[in-house]
Parts: sequence; C-alpha cells; structure tokens
Amino acid sequence: MDREKSGLRFPLLKWLALGTLLILFAAAAAGCSRSQEEQPKLEAGEYWIYYLNSSSTRLVPYAYRPQATDPEELIAELMDQIRTVPADLDCQPPLSERVVYQNCRWEDQVLYLYFDANYTSMKADQEILCRAALTLMLTQVNGVEYINIYCGDQPLMDRNQNPVGMLAASDFIMGTSNVNSYEKVEMTLYFADESGSSLVPERREVIHDMNTSSMEQLIVEQLIAGPEQEGLRPVLPEGLKVLNLSVNDSVCYINFDATFLEGVTDVSEYLPIYAIVNSLTELTTVTRVRILVNGSQDVMFRDVVSLNTAFERNEQYMEEEQP
Repeated sequence: MDREKSGLRFPLLKWLALGTLLILFAAAAAGCSRSQEEQPKLEAGEYWIYYLNSSSTRLVPYAYRPQATDPEELIAELMDQIRTVPADLDCQPPLSERVVYQNCRWEDQVLYLYFDANYTSMKADQEILCRAALTLMLTQVNGVEYINIYCGDQPLMDRNQNPVGMLAASDFIMGTSNVNSYEKVEMTLYFADESGSSLVPERREVIHDMNTSSMEQLIVEQLIAGPEQEGLRPVLPEGLKVLNLSVNDSVCYINFDATFLEGVTDVSEYLPIYAIVNSLTELTTVTRVRILVNGSQDVMFRDVVSLNTAFERNEQYMEEEQP
C-alpha cells in the first residue's frame, strides 16, 4: 500500500449521497451465539471486527488483538480478519465470498479500498452493512478518519447512481433497531416565491426514521418547518400540527388542527393547498390529497377554497422556468 502515489486529491467531506442508508448497529445480535447485554470495552491493543449475524440483519462486534502494529500492516491484517469468522461465533463475513479485495491506498486521512466488480453484486442490505463494518473497523486505525470504496476503478455508487463518497464512523448510528430503520432521502418540496404568488421547488436531503414516520408524514413536517432556500416564503403557518395522516388507494388523508385555518401566511390562497399536494405527489404512493381540519372536510379555506374534494397535482401555480 502506497500512501504517496495518487492521482486523486483529497475531496471535501460530504454526507452520504442520496438515498444512502444510515446503519443501526447492534451490540447483541439475535442469531449469534455470543449474546451480550452490553458491548464490553476494548482492552489496550484490541480492535473491533464487525461481522454479520446469521440472518444478515445486524452487525456483531468481536474484539480482536492483531499482531501488527505498523498502520499499513495493521490495515492488511484487519482486512484479512474481517473475512475470517472465529469458529465460536455463529456469524458470517460482511463481504460476500465472491468479492475480491484487491488493494488499498492511504492518502491524508482517507483510506481508499479497492474491490473487484463483484462488490456491486451484493444484496443491498448486505452491502450497506458491509460499508458500516468496514468503516467502523478501519477508522479505529490511527490516522484513518474516512474510507472510500471503489469497485474496480469506479467509485461505489448509491441506488441513484451518485458516488457514495467518503464514509466516517459518525455516519453510522449505534442502536438496536432494524438495519433499514434510518435512511437519508431527497425530497422536492414546494414553497412560495418572494411575491407569494407562485410555487418554487426546493430539493432537500433529510434523515428519515421509517420506524416512526412515513415519507408522507415527513414531507408535511418539512413543509411546516419552512423553506431553507433564501428568497422563498413559508406556505404553512408556524405551529401547525398534523393530528393524523394516512394513505389509502393512493389518496393521502391529512388531518390538521385549527391552525391550518387560523394561522397567517402572506401567500395566495391556493398556494398552501397545492404546496402540500404537489409535494406529496412527488411520491409514487400519492396521486390525490384530501385535507381535513379537526376531522372535517366541510371547511372553506380562506373563504375561497373548499376542502371537500380530493386535490390532484396542479402545476398551474408553479413558477415558470426561465429559458
């Protein structure tokens, strides 16, 4: 491994690319014979190696004492060990047997790992866990803050064909929930322009906890939170509460409290309605939206818009794109 030879410059630190899942790591995983109430502390000279439990749903830490002390030799030994499960551990390596680890390159604080093209053939859940296992293991090495995975000579891409980029230990949340509980998602939200007369899209990346909220709920919450982009106006009043939200037959039902009617936003009367509708219909799960206030649809919004209808996407209120 050569820390000096490199045609790549140290890239800017960035979050995981669109759609990349944040991994929840379990110290005591079902399916492994070494069940622990708590993950013990490492002794001096030990490192955590992370394996998959027998059902490939969680990472299991294993305390390992390497022989190597030189950082580069240590990395090579850890990469060998992560593919060798101890006999007394009912687990499996995070890397598929078909995946060939080729080499690595260490530049500044980034360790570049090179695998063959078989890396991309791993199932999505296993690959995500593999990222976490490699990152959590290798960033224990002094001087390694990030890893960057390559498949052949190409950077690892996420499901939207964006480079995953650098991974840090802080990208992976420690907990006991399901591996797919958290994901980073990109959404398109609609807010009012400076004049308050047209809708403008704002693309935003947020962390989604699928155990606690649906994507539809998350979108509405983000609309209530207001725009992040300079020059845009909020379309929903501050303090607005979602009493409940559900989706049935591609219709999203949103029940707001009275703040929806009483709160003040200085925008055209149709913009709050279609900011909600157009934002939600960006999802494939929603084609129409019904809005209720305290459980009732027999309501006039601003004395102009009847809520007793199923609203469909309407681009009439969107700002025209400049040629």
